[in-house]
Amino acid sequence: MQQRISEIIKASITTKQRILDNPVLMMMIEEVTNVMVTAFRNGNKVLFCGNGGSAADAQHLAAEFSGRFYTDRDPLPSEALHCNSSYMTAVANDYGYDVVYSRMIKGMGKPGDVLVGLSTSGNSVNIINAMVEAKKIGMINVVFSGEGGGKLRTMCDYLINVPSNDTPRIQESHIMVGHIICELVESELFKK
Repeated sequence: MQQRISEIIKASITTKQRILDNPVLMMMIEEVTNVMVTAFRNGNKVLFCGNGGSAADAQHLAAEFSGRFYTDRDPLPSEALHCNSSYMTAVANDYGYDVVYSRMIKGMGKPGDVLVGLSTSGNSVNIINAMVEAKKIGMINVVFSGEGGGKLRTMCDYLINVPSNDTPRIQESHIMVGHIICELVESELFKK
């Protein structure tokens, strides 16, 4: 069993090393950081959406902005779109799960807001629909996905496609990249 544990840890490290060695991904992380800094400075918000483990990651990253990361500072307007269970279950029941995020975006999205969709496959229909709606409004679309990027690859302004096809390794890297962005955004907005 210890050998398998070691293999899993090494696979996680290898995936993260592939991000580190990819200048395009490194530049994309910097660009997304700058986009979020600009959005917050302009009074806009950053919204996150995902399904399953990616929903948990979306909620985690939204909390880093709306709560705090390292600094005791004012909250930043950020939310994970799945957190209202009454809304989610009503809309899924009345209209279908494919529109749970797009309807929310239509109701609360504003030009200049940022939508971050987390989908390891890049093919989650409800996130695709949210991206379409966000684009209509004039929001900025960011996708965190796996290696191929799926259908979302062509629907976003910024793509962070982790170089892996292994869902756990992709999600671990999404949190790492998200933490990097949160730290850099916070340090830029709340310089001492």
